[in-house]
Amino acid sequence: MSLFLNVILPIIAVFGAGFILQRIKLIDVKSVSTVSLYIFLPALVFTKLYEASFDSSYTIIVIFACVQLAAMILLSKLARRVFNWSHSVESASILTSAFMNAGNYGVPIILFTMGDEAMPYAVFMMVIQTMFMNSFGVYYASRSSSGIGQAVKKVFKMPATFAAIFAVILQNISWEIPDSIYSTLTMLAGAAIPTMMVLLGMQLASITSIKFNWQVIITTVSIRMVIAPLIALGFIAFVDMDPIIGIVLIVVAAMPSAATTTMYAIQFDTEPDLVSSITLVATIFSVLSLTVLLNVLPY
Repeated sequence: MSLFLNVILPIIAVFGAGFILQRIKLIDVKSVSTVSLYIFLPALVFTKLYEASFDSSYTIIVIFACVQLAAMILLSKLARRVFNWSHSVESASILTSAFMNAGNYGVPIILFTMGDEAMPYAVFMMVIQTMFMNSFGVYYASRSSSGIGQAVKKVFKMPATFAAIFAVILQNISWEIPDSIYSTLTMLAGAAIPTMMVLLGMQLASITSIKFNWQVIITTVSIRMVIAPLIALGFIAFVDMDPIIGIVLIVVAAMPSAATTTMYAIQFDTEPDLVSSITLVATIFSVLSLTVLLNVLPY
């Protein structure tokens, strides 16, 4: 109960602040998202990865991310066969099962439960997920109207991608970033997490149309919230890694669907009401599932 009161409840309260603000003031969520995406998030990614010591641990994270993405896509395709879903419903299921909320939700949870030691791994996982979401996510949302080429181009338009690349490059050359510049980046990075948390609440409040197809919702939420963490458990059982990384992978795998997928579904008309419903149900369910999970993990 103390973990719920000290970790989950404060995070939900921040989400709730964004939710209430959006319901009252009807702020342009896209503008807030743009500020976070182009200023705060790149600063967070750059500083955390610049300070990290890259080793085989990061290779393990990439391998896990690829394994989980493939598993989620295959399970959604299997569900389409079993339940005879349309291709658009399959795409909706893939969007909401394969792409978890590793940033707005996952990073704060890991920060508040595991501290700064785990943050580079959480941020790196967030970068990988962002790249996947802006490539495979865009592809599955728009595959009826565009191809993988457009999706891949989108990855290299994301500031966080370049922030990660520059962090790795600068970490491996002799030039040091001046303190005045780095202190500015650190200040901006400090604003990233609370902004992302408030933004998630605003995104959830912006959901205006839902479609409760419970067969699809229960199946997809089960894949995202139950099977994904079990896959993570199986992965760390067979791969030798730092226990901290193992816990990060399990926690991130247990995150609900990324709210960004709703924007993609709306933009490309890929069952937006259904995607919104799955995201909303998964986020509500996560309050219970994450409380249970965090109480049993040995962090």
